Amino acid sequence: MREALGAAIERLRGTARGVAWVAPENLHLTLKFLGSVDETGLAALTSALTSAVTGLAAFDAEVIGLGAFPTPAHPRVLWAGIADGAGALVDVAGRVEAALAALGFPPDERPFSPHVTLGRLREPRRDPALAEALAAGAGRAFGRTRVGRVSLMRSDLSPRGARYTELAGIALG
Repeated sequence: MREALGAAIERLRGTARGVAWVAPENLHLTLKFLGSVDETGLAALTSALTSAVTGLAAFDAEVIGLGAFPTPAHPRVLWAGIADGAGALVDVAGRVEAALAALGFPPDERPFSPHVTLGRLREPRRDPALAEALAAGAGRAFGRTRVGRVSLMRSDLSPRGARYTELAGIALG
């Protein structure tokens, strides 16, 4: 799947300028972005995440289609969507949101939309060629994956891109 998504990024790279692309090895699905967190709270975070997903079974998710937030005509974030498994991911994200709200993390303003971020435009702008390329990839299938765990990740940003470290992993099922 990463290979197929990486190939899609390469195709889009030829169309879109000014995009910070995600390296294929860093592709992931974010349930909730926490921002900067004090390390003294990691145990509480891990406990809350464990409680949130306890009893949930592992499931399959299928990555299909390309799109953009807020819209392909005015893109800020380029993504690959989730088809089968989207409902289960929305459920997991809702449980995580509720568990973290109890720890004082503010709820997200927008509803959760399961996706894999492929790139972010440095300066959002109208780009008809990019919108056309996204429309051409709207039905493209990238593969299926087993969702068997939820991870608490740390991201360290650098000029060469993000480096991710798993701080905790909670198995589903």
